[in-house]
Amino acid sequence: MATTTRETPTRSRRGRTSQPDTQSSRRLSALLLSPTMLVLGLVVGYPVIAAFRESLYQRGQTLDAQGFVVEGEKFVGLGNYAAIFSGDRAGTFWNAFYNTTFFTVVTVTLETLIGVAMALIMHQALRGRGLIRASILVPWAIPTAVSGLLWRWIFQADGVANAIIGRQILWTADGVQAKVAIIIAETWKTAPFIGLLVLAGLQVIPREVYEAAKVDGASPLAQFRRITLPLVKPALLVAVLFRMLDVLRMFDLPYVLIGPHKGSVETLTMVAWDDAGNLRYGPAAAYATVLFVYIAVLAYLFVRLLGADIIGQARQRRKTAQGAPVTAGTLGKVRP
Repeated sequence: MATTTRETPTRSRRGRTSQPDTQSSRRLSALLLSPTMLVLGLVVGYPVIAAFRESLYQRGQTLDAQGFVVEGEKFVGLGNYAAIFSGDRAGTFWNAFYNTTFFTVVTVTLETLIGVAMALIMHQALRGRGLIRASILVPWAIPTAVSGLLWRWIFQADGVANAIIGRQILWTADGVQAKVAIIIAETWKTAPFIGLLVLAGLQVIPREVYEAAKVDGASPLAQFRRITLPLVKPALLVAVLFRMLDVLRMFDLPYVLIGPHKGSVETLTMVAWDDAGNLRYGPAAAYATVLFVYIAVLAYLFVRLLGADIIGQARQRRKTAQGAPVTAGTLGKVRP
């Protein structure tokens, strides 16, 4: 009884002191994060709100009785959105929306496949591995505008591409060939980015796991499916997400390589840029707002469907791989 009466106040004191400590740590965390949140609000939140507000107005697009442009801005509500979805700008919008989605799906898929292959090659203990890694990363380090000029020279009528295939194809003209040129140039430039992040994920996989799999009789293909892919999945998802967000706002590569006002490669950012350059700020802001919502929805669905806690999964798998004993029995599911 005496022991019980001594422990009870001790536990109650711990219970009373733990809650204030938690609250103080939360206040400290909020205080430390407040400068970052303030900067994000200024550089991200304010432009988004300003763009949405601009999309509800029109300026310089109406004429008075004498034929002069009416100055000032006019509130039109959702009129700009109605125009781009089903009005006179609907054809341009849906074409740009299709091109943006098409480039995102095709290029990200190709970059993922090629990037994983690059990472596997760079991860091998080969002679001259440092030189191979450096050469693979060179395309990613080149600025996009410079890369576009380089590929524009390659895809000229008398360029290297036509000399290799032995045919005269107008790559930079409006058409399907222009889409192919954009896909080739974009994949060449950014596949090393995915390879770099996947290589970082491969570096943390213990060698003992593969050795145990070999003892258990697993083939190289089974090792890749059962060990490599699950353990590099967090890094791969982050790389694919970053590339998806980047391609959705593609502008400089098609603008430099193919040129403006080419319907086959025109993206949403190019259409918004063209409207803003012609002083149609309301429709341009509407394009930008729609693109922002499109990117936000896709990013949310990507994270929710393919892995909500990407960082947490990576840490947990790393702890499991390093802490659990590696035996043939633990890898019983890895079969050739």
